[in-house]
Amino acid sequence: MNDPIMNPQIPSPCYVCEEARLEANLQLMERVQKEAGVNIILALKGFSMWSTFPLVGQYLQGCTASSVWEAKLAKYEMGKEVHAYSPAYKQADIDELVTLVNHISFNSLGQYQRYKDQVAAAGISMGIRINPEHREAETELYDPSAPGSRLGIMAKDLEGVDLSGIEGFHVHNLCECDSFAAERTLKAVEQRFAKYLPKLKWLNLGGGHLMTRQGYDVDHLIATLKAFREKYDLEIILEPGSAVAWQTGPLVAEVVDIVHNEGPIAILDISATAHMPDVLEMPYRPAIRGAGLPQEKAFTYKLGGNSCLAGDVIDLYSFDHELQIGERIIFEDMIHYTMVKTTFFNGVEHPSIGILQKDGSFKLVRKFDYEDFRDKLS
Repeated sequence: MNDPIMNPQIPSPCYVCEEARLEANLQLMERVQKEAGVNIILALKGFSMWSTFPLVGQYLQGCTASSVWEAKLAKYEMGKEVHAYSPAYKQADIDELVTLVNHISFNSLGQYQRYKDQVAAAGISMGIRINPEHREAETELYDPSAPGSRLGIMAKDLEGVDLSGIEGFHVHNLCECDSFAAERTLKAVEQRFAKYLPKLKWLNLGGGHLMTRQGYDVDHLIATLKAFREKYDLEIILEPGSAVAWQTGPLVAEVVDIVHNEGPIAILDISATAHMPDVLEMPYRPAIRGAGLPQEKAFTYKLGGNSCLAGDVIDLYSFDHELQIGERIIFEDMIHYTMVKTTFFNGVEHPSIGILQKDGSFKLVRKFDYEDFRDKLS
């Protein structure tokens, strides 16, 4: 069976979003929305490939933005609901956001007090981010409820505060978690903030709900959300990022050279630091199509990037055959939280972006050039 990712029309390097897989994820989310009676919006911080927004907008209610620029992307490229949350807004941010968004959540009472009159006058629904003081994320870097977190207001700091202009609470403490983590989070919210819930219109449960991962208990999520929504008569909002684009496409790369130093090292036409920085930041080991762990298969290689950073190394992988210059290497699941973090570091070629359409044809939607690198730096 021919691998569609090996289509010669797909350049290297290139991020390839597989349309059929993306739509399958969206259809699952549509089921959750309908059966649980909730609204799901796309978190642009995880997936902002706006060439797919016509499809995404058929299923989801809109987008959530972490900045003015993301809000503009949501407003102008999808044109549905726009929700905003940021750790802090400048006055200039608010001046623009009031023309772009439907909901806005503040990270502190100080920010709420500073901007509430202007935001209320624009007819925008206001919320505050709460800290449930409940930890579920496995990696500290991605844990908003870690001790000393700058994100969200703790229950003790709401005592005696006038929240008459607040219509919703925003809570986000999950990272690629299951439905039982969501259930535990709701219990923590209820434990610390129950007295406020009957007075609210909406509760935004943030992202981290990895409902499109194989084995996720979607029925349990639906039952959990539905029960909480009915108990407090609240609009429930979820804003997944990873789950929307989970397993929807690879990063296609190519072997450029093979050198030897305590074993063979294949140098690729992509960079870990520039094109998939989580490999170095988390760190994590991306899956490669047809490859295994070191020594698992006959030929083991260290895979390195094409920047001058000494540590621009992905990991050791084994293959059934000796790698050849020009051979393609397919890094799986590179659409979410990867494209959004890329840089032009070292001026290395930035991967193109394309869509493998449902009919099997490939559509190149963006190829980067020298001018993109030049104009970013000014």
